[in-house]
Amino acid sequence: MPSFHLSNALARDLIGQAVLAPSSHNTQPWRFRLSASAIDVLADRRRALPVNDPDDRELTISCGCALMNLRIAAARRELGTETTLLPDAADPDWLARMSFVASAGAPADQAALAEAIPLRHSCRHPFEPIAIPAAAPPRLVAAAAAEGAWLRPLAEAGARTQLASLVTEGDTAQWADTRWRRELAAWMHPRQQGDGLSVPALAASLTQLLVRTFNLGEGMAARDRTLAESAPLLAVLGTDEDSPRHWLQAGQALQRVLLVACRLGLQAAYLNQPVQVARLRPVLHQLTGGDCAQLVLCLGYPRAPPAASPRRPLIEVIEMSC
Repeated sequence: MPSFHLSNALARDLIGQAVLAPSSHNTQPWRFRLSASAIDVLADRRRALPVNDPDDRELTISCGCALMNLRIAAARRELGTETTLLPDAADPDWLARMSFVASAGAPADQAALAEAIPLRHSCRHPFEPIAIPAAAPPRLVAAAAAEGAWLRPLAEAGARTQLASLVTEGDTAQWADTRWRRELAAWMHPRQQGDGLSVPALAASLTQLLVRTFNLGEGMAARDRTLAESAPLLAVLGTDEDSPRHWLQAGQALQRVLLVACRLGLQAAYLNQPVQVARLRPVLHQLTGGDCAQLVLCLGYPRAPPAASPRRPLIEVIEMSC
C-alpha cells in the first residue's frame, strides 16, 4: 500500500489530540518523533515516577492512552494507518510507530470517539448519586475487549467493600513512605507550569511542604474509601499478561473506555493504590478473577464539569526524525 505524505501541520494537529490523554500525576511522559509518513510514540523517562511506578508500567500505559488518541484523531480525518507496538527491541523507549498510508477508509468506531477527546477529564470531586444505566457497563467492557484488555465491573457490595479496604491499605502504605510523599510533592505545580497536579500558585509552596512533611494517609484513606464505596460504577481494568506490550494495550483500552464513557456523560476517577503497592496486587487479582490488574476506575456523572489539566506546549514533545 503506498505511503501517505504527512505534513507538519497535520502531524501537529494529530499530536495535539494525542497529548490530551491522561497520565499519572499529569506527568505527560511522552514524546513524538515525526517523519514523512509516520509518527513514533516515545517514552520520556525523564518524567518517570520511580517510587510510585518503579517499573514504568503506568508511564507506558499513559503512552498507550496517547497512542489511542492518535489513532482516533487519524481515523476522524479518514487517514489509513498501521500501528506497530515496540518496533525495535534494542530501543525500549520506542513504544510504537503509527505509519500513514494512502487509504480512503478508517475505522468508523474510532472516528466516532474523536469528539470526546477534548471533553474527557479526570474527575477530582464526588459523583452525583445517580445510577448508571444497565446498558452502559457492557459497552465499556466491549471497549476494553476491542483493545485486547478486560474490564471487570464490581457490582456486589462485598466485592466493593473488599476493594475499598485494599484502597485504604494502599493509601496508608504510600503516605507512610517519605520518598513517595516527596515524589508527589515534586509534581504539584501552579497551573501555568503546564504539567503536574495543579495547585493555586499562591499556595503551591505550602502545599508541597505539607505533603512532604506530614503523613496524611488517614484522611486520604477515609476519602478514598468513601469514593470507592459510593461510586456509581467501580471497575478494574487488566490484561492477560504483564509486559510493556500489554501495558500499551491496557493504555489503549483505558482510553477507549474513557472516551466511550465520556460520550455517555460519564467521567472517571482513579484508585490505583491496590495496583501500585506490590503486596496488594495479588489480592486484587484474586478479587477480580483476572490475570493482571492494571488500573482501578470509578465512573459516574460529575457534579460539576471537571477542569482540564494543563498541557505542555507541543514544541516540548515533538522532535523530527533524522
